Amino acid sequence: MAKQLELNSLVTQVLRISPVNIVIRVSPDGWKIPEFEAGQFAVLYLPGSAPRCENAIPEHQEVDPEKMIRRAYSIASSSKNKEYIEFYITLVHDGELTSRIFALQPGDKIGLTTKFTGMFTMDKAPKDANLVLIATGTGVAPYISMLRSNALANPNRSIAVLHGAYNTWDLGYSSELSLLDSLFPNFTYIPTITDTHKEVVKWGGEVGFVQDIWKQKKLDTAWNTKLSPENTHIFLCGNPYMIDETIAVLDGEGFIEHKGKVVGQIHAEKW
Repeated sequence: MAKQLELNSLVTQVLRISPVNIVIRVSPDGWKIPEFEAGQFAVLYLPGSAPRCENAIPEHQEVDPEKMIRRAYSIASSSKNKEYIEFYITLVHDGELTSRIFALQPGDKIGLTTKFTGMFTMDKAPKDANLVLIATGTGVAPYISMLRSNALANPNRSIAVLHGAYNTWDLGYSSELSLLDSLFPNFTYIPTITDTHKEVVKWGGEVGFVQDIWKQKKLDTAWNTKLSPENTHIFLCGNPYMIDETIAVLDGEGFIEHKGKVVGQIHAEKW
C-alpha cells in the first residue's frame, strides 16, 4: 500500500477513440504542472498491483506488485494549459503499463513525473521555415500540443500534418485537425489509411503509407511551391520503419537529419 501513496495525480477524463486507442487527461493532485515546451514528453506510472483491462492478454512474465511501472508518453495538451496533461495512448495487449492505464476511470489515481523533458520541439526550426509534421498512430500527439500552443501564431509559414493509420477510427484528433484545416489558410491536414477493406463507410481520402504523401509531392502541389531544405523543416514521429524510410527519401533530396552537433532540417522521434 505504501507504493499507492506515491501516485500524485488524478485521472480526470478518459475518451475512448477506438477499442485500442484512448485520450486520457491527468491532473496533478496537490502540485503544479511545470513549464514545458510543446513536443516534450512526460512519464506515467502505476504499481504492478494495479488491475489490468479486460481485453489484456497474459504478460510475458509475472510483475512484482510493488514495482512501479513507468513509461514515457508524448504530451498532447497545450503548453499553456496548467489544469491537466493530455495523452494519446495505444493499448499493448500484453504490455505492463498500457494494459493498466486502459483499466483506469475518472477519479482513479496515477503517477506523473513532475519534470517534462525532450528535444522534439519547434524551436529547432527557423520561424520562417515551413513545417511538415509526419506521424503514424499516436505519434500525432506532440503535433497536437504544438498546434494547441503556438504553432499557428505565425501566418507567414505553412504547416502540414500528414497522419497515417490502419483505419479511420485510428486517426486520433482528425476532427480537430480537419477544423484547423478549414480555419487556417496556412494549415493543411492530410490523413491516409491502409486497411480500406475494413471501413464501414467507403473512404474517399488518401490510401497508403504516410511517407508516400511526401514522395508523391502532394504538398508541393497543395502549396504551389517546391519544398526543399532551404524552406522546409520536417518532423517525424511514430513507427521506426516510417521514420527510417522517410529519412532515406529526404536524404536523397538534400535534407539533413538534425542530430547531435549536426544542424539539419529533419527532426525525428522514434517509438
